[in-house]
Amino acid sequence: MYSSTRRVDVTEEAAELLRRLVGQYGPLMFHQSGGCCDGSSPMCFPDGDFLTSEADVHLGDLDIGLERPVPFWMSRSQFAYWSHTHLTVDVVPGRGSGFSVEAPEGVRFLIRSRLFTDQESAALLSEEGVEQRG
Repeated sequence: MYSSTRRVDVTEEAAELLRRLVGQYGPLMFHQSGGCCDGSSPMCFPDGDFLTSEADVHLGDLDIGLERPVPFWMSRSQFAYWSHTHLTVDVVPGRGSGFSVEAPEGVRFLIRSRLFTDQESAALLSEEGVEQRG
């Protein structure tokens, strides 16, 4: 059964920045960890520069208006806390992590979140589950 419920989306401002960054770096991907240094900041890397494993969950792909979407991964341990939450990737002025590709732009990606509605939760539960890397 197909559901239109998505776990992760992107604001138009973040999509615009991502399109520019794809022009500079090529295909991109996001990884969200629960690490101590960058907290819960989403990290954006050239695709392939950050290797995912069975310790990661693929939450979905961000449609930024290009042929190739931007995959969004999260550590399984972080997903255990955020599985009930819809995430939106946004961008704000400020200093990002030195490892994330937006850092030289003077902006940083951040996550805005909200709880899934009962209907969204039910739709997600009826699916087979999130893709796991392995």
